[in-house]
Amino acid sequence: MKLIAAATAVTVVAATFADVPSAEAALSNSEMVAAMQRDLGLTHGQVLVRFASEDAATKVSAALEKALGERISGTSFDAATGKSRVAVTDPALVDRIRAAGAEAQVVRFSARQLDSIVQTFNAREKAAPKAVTGWGIDTVNNRITLRVLTGQRSAADAFVRQSGVDTAAVAVAETRAAPKPYYDVLGGDAYYVGGSARCSVGFAVNGGFLTAGHCAALTGGGAVSGYNHAAMGSFSTYRFPGDDYAYVQVNSDWTPVGRINTGQRVGPPSDLPVGTSVCKSGSTTGWTCGTIQAKNQTVRYPEGTVTGMVLTDVRSDHGDSGGPYISRTMPQGLLSGGDTVNSYYYPINAALAATGTQLVH
Repeated sequence: MKLIAAATAVTVVAATFADVPSAEAALSNSEMVAAMQRDLGLTHGQVLVRFASEDAATKVSAALEKALGERISGTSFDAATGKSRVAVTDPALVDRIRAAGAEAQVVRFSARQLDSIVQTFNAREKAAPKAVTGWGIDTVNNRITLRVLTGQRSAADAFVRQSGVDTAAVAVAETRAAPKPYYDVLGGDAYYVGGSARCSVGFAVNGGFLTAGHCAALTGGGAVSGYNHAAMGSFSTYRFPGDDYAYVQVNSDWTPVGRINTGQRVGPPSDLPVGTSVCKSGSTTGWTCGTIQAKNQTVRYPEGTVTGMVLTDVRSDHGDSGGPYISRTMPQGLLSGGDTVNSYYYPINAALAATGTQLVH
């Protein structure tokens, strides 16, 4: 009898407008809806309204990004109005944005300027004080947020000045705890590395599944066994630090299935705007939900730095590592790690491209 690999999966294609799922489709998973109600303080009806608003806003954002290209500094979802918010440096574009059904925000810095500051910090990462835990783009506030441990702000300020970037574009935020990868305890549907360390299956792909790269790098990448301790396979490829993805190739006893372990069906992936709701599955904390907070984030773990990640306020803990993040029915990424408040995921499309795999459905 074949065992089923508990993983989420979808086809690897960019979402078109027709691919965006309806709000009702997400309700096939009652646990996700309950988590949305609990973590975002919504009623059942408000969850439906939010999903529908996010679907509509995603379409508007995608259309404007296609039409305006680099003239857009960033897009986000405004939960208060239920609309897409589009930031631009050119006031002449405001009427066009509003006519498309989005809110317009005139800002100082372009997306290219903000990306350049992130790249500058990344290039100087080894010179950053240990108290600096990471940095990345804050789309809503049109700036770079650099995070530092409480009481160490002066060290962060000095690093910013020495980097030679425009200090007006950088805000320093204190955090109580440093982020850390969750690699050694039970996550989503567990798998075991070398018979001891435990992580979580993320998304099923052809021949296996994707998960967090540090689950292999920090354990030696030994043989992998499933949640039932039956032989499962081995790591085909992985990368950490720098990135945080891995591809596990499973043996013939395991069949990758296009669903999350709770039965949630998923659709094509879509890179959704900041402010959009997102949930993750993990056996340690179960279904937990929140919103996408910021993108292009650099995270400095004690074990190494990872770039290009996405910051969320989704609650997670040891054992959730490698697990899937999903918004309504659209996969977003693989849980990497977090601190006492935030969690980070590695984007699913980046993991697919790096491993040369395709999601199954």
